[in-house]
Amino acid sequence: MVTRSQLRYWVGFSIVPQIGPMRLRALLNHFGSPEAAWNADPRELQAAGLDKRSLANLLAARRALDLDREVERLERAGVTILTWDDDAYPARLREIGTPPPVLYVRGSLTPADEWAVAVVGTRRPSAYGLEMTRILAGDLARSQITVVSGLARGIDAEAHHAALAAGGRTIAVLGSGLDCIYPPEHLDLAREIVAHGAVISEYPFGTKPEAGNFPARNRIISGLSLGTLVVEAGETSGALITARFALEQGRETFAVPGSALSRRSSGTNRLVQAGEAKLVTCVQDILEELNLTMLPQQVEMRELMPENEVEAKLLAHLSSEPMHIDELGREVQLPIAEVSSALALMELKGLIHRVGAMSYALARETRVSYRVD
Repeated sequence: MVTRSQLRYWVGFSIVPQIGPMRLRALLNHFGSPEAAWNADPRELQAAGLDKRSLANLLAARRALDLDREVERLERAGVTILTWDDDAYPARLREIGTPPPVLYVRGSLTPADEWAVAVVGTRRPSAYGLEMTRILAGDLARSQITVVSGLARGIDAEAHHAALAAGGRTIAVLGSGLDCIYPPEHLDLAREIVAHGAVISEYPFGTKPEAGNFPARNRIISGLSLGTLVVEAGETSGALITARFALEQGRETFAVPGSALSRRSSGTNRLVQAGEAKLVTCVQDILEELNLTMLPQQVEMRELMPENEVEAKLLAHLSSEPMHIDELGREVQLPIAEVSSALALMELKGLIHRVGAMSYALARETRVSYRVD
């Protein structure tokens, strides 16, 4: 847990230009804490790997910023600040190659958001694209899956609206500070999302929606999610960047097919043609691929039956590769009857799934949402 005195240094580093996740990780590895890194001698900072430009930016920020005032300003605005060291930091996002060191959050992130699917697409959708977004995002929300998107015009906004209309949760990831909602006409939508989910950003207050910010924020959209659905996207659509991040992060990618004559669908059709995305025509295609067809029952079962030592042992030996129950019993050195009983309950919880006769593998989301220490 990050103390308030430490939190201000995390905020400080998030404000300094040119110090992103990789440079900050190097500083923390060298100095041990953000406070020590913030107050370090310039020569030590250079020894830790800061180049001249980054060092100049940090020294300028140290002179100019009142870190306590920055934290107070965020608190007055109702912003929650999450860092790598916070237990509440999204576990799935923590797994990506460059997770944001700081997340600014308006609204709330909950354990239910572990089951999330990103829905993205073009800013200039067709009537078909909008209708498919309404159907799919709405059905995801009704299946108790959080819909993640980017608050942009077009498909993104429609995905948020559909999730809200279905009574579900939705998360919007910005490419600007939380005080600079973009596009401005989505301010009311952002407020509604805050009441039924969260609006989040890695960028500090005052950050304008510059073009270079949006590709980076797309890694967060996919990083929060079990999978990314591209509804409608041309060859140069930013939604394809999100799909690319999802593939790099080892997450599932889905695409809605479109007309071969439509430029708006050229990108999504190519994803399917290249075998990089599963073709989707209904929400069941997504739920089955992500092993979420019985999510409400799985959630209820997890609440009723918390983890025990036997389950922990089994989870530690299972992977995405199927393992026969006899081999699993030998690995954990437990009677087959006890292993069989535990596996049956774990399957009901959605932690594992059966593959063939008496073989089991981890469900796709188990690795993150049900960690074993």
